[in-house]
Amino acid sequence: MSYAYYQLPGGRVAALDIDSPFPAPEFALSEPNGLLAIGGDLSPERLLSAYRQGIFPWFSEGEPVLWWSPDPRMVLFPEELKVSRSLEKRLRKPDYEVRYNTRFLEVMRRCAEIPRAHQDGTWITEQIVAGYHALHQMGHAVSAETWMEGELVGGLYGVRLGSMFYGESMFHARTDASKIAFVHLVRDLQRRGVRMIDCQMKTAHLASLGAREIPRAEFLSRLTGLIAS
Repeated sequence: MSYAYYQLPGGRVAALDIDSPFPAPEFALSEPNGLLAIGGDLSPERLLSAYRQGIFPWFSEGEPVLWWSPDPRMVLFPEELKVSRSLEKRLRKPDYEVRYNTRFLEVMRRCAEIPRAHQDGTWITEQIVAGYHALHQMGHAVSAETWMEGELVGGLYGVRLGSMFYGESMFHARTDASKIAFVHLVRDLQRRGVRMIDCQMKTAHLASLGAREIPRAEFLSRLTGLIAS
């Protein structure tokens, strides 16, 4: 496939139009880490194609669509989930309920409202909301939600393909509410046969829950079998 390219300080990246396939993830830049392509759309077909190849969109309002495949990749193997004593004690309290897919759009919008360190605005734009809502209606995108006293107080959303789950974003309005949803979701996914959860980029929060970095080549090798199972 012959591409037009954008020349950036760290190298060149493919310029996608509506019909362009993605270049191989191995062509992603090392600086910024993982930037692979610019352009295209956020149709369900494009998003599913991206996830099947270990690629995800991440961009801010006013920017074109940016596609990423970083190296290394932060992942959580469900059997390596770490739950601290204090969190395990919190999970045993009967003052909450975890629900799935009852307020998918609200979870996305609440995630968009949460201020992030070192980030102006949100990457969960209206384009992103529309794209993932379409995936949700197709049964691929899901939300896990923590409810207390009839109020949605925390949650997360992501995409499932076969035995693979891609975590996207989470929020909490009460202490530990997102962690409660996360632990319940991971344990539920493990029971359902999911064997790897993509966390995309390294954060101390995810590392504390057992996520770790693996080389992109290993991630892609595992991905091929998981999405087909």
